[in-house]
Amino acid sequence: MSKFHLISHHLCPYVQRAVIVLTEKNLSYKRTNIDLADKPDWFVKISPLGRVPLLQANSAVLFESQVIAEYLDEITPGSLHSRDPLKRARHRSWIEFASETLNAIGGFYNAPDFERFEIKSAGLQAKFARIEQELTGPFFEGEDFHMIDGVWGTVFRYLDVFDEIEDFGLLAGLKKTTAWRKKISTRPSVSNAAPQDYHDRLRQFLLNRKSYVSKLMAP
Repeated sequence: MSKFHLISHHLCPYVQRAVIVLTEKNLSYKRTNIDLADKPDWFVKISPLGRVPLLQANSAVLFESQVIAEYLDEITPGSLHSRDPLKRARHRSWIEFASETLNAIGGFYNAPDFERFEIKSAGLQAKFARIEQELTGPFFEGEDFHMIDGVWGTVFRYLDVFDEIEDFGLLAGLKKTTAWRKKISTRPSVSNAAPQDYHDRLRQFLLNRKSYVSKLMAP
């Protein structure tokens, strides 16, 4: 029986961060998906912030995705971070930037009309243009897969569905970011971090937003 119990939601990109590290480190775990719109009482009792992911590790409960990811990396051989302290800190800085990019994605798909959508779209594209300046390739920094690559893989997963709706040009002219996205997507830990029905669930989630993007999807 696994000593790790990951409390999850089907669509949460932050849960995927933990799953990627669990997979990269060959750690067995149990995963339980909950409905965040109807949180079970047992979850509310153990979750100080009421958010996922939550990791039960023996008798301890850990919350916040990056805390969980760092813990799992620290307790296992090797590391998904660079050995160099400065590079390690730099990677963590751009992991935080990934979280800000996820916030921008939320603004993008929630924009209620064309005018606000255009503003949010430009802001999101600017985020991708900024990370483009930091890439050395083929991964974020060189040939080795690091935690930062997995984190950005959860960002790019949204684009797989966005690209089916319309060519929004979010990565237009960003050759390094486009290549990085493709490189990360082939990593098994990244491609398998979301449930098999993620694609359909995300499409339905977007349709339900009653936003400009959902109008583009409507028959």
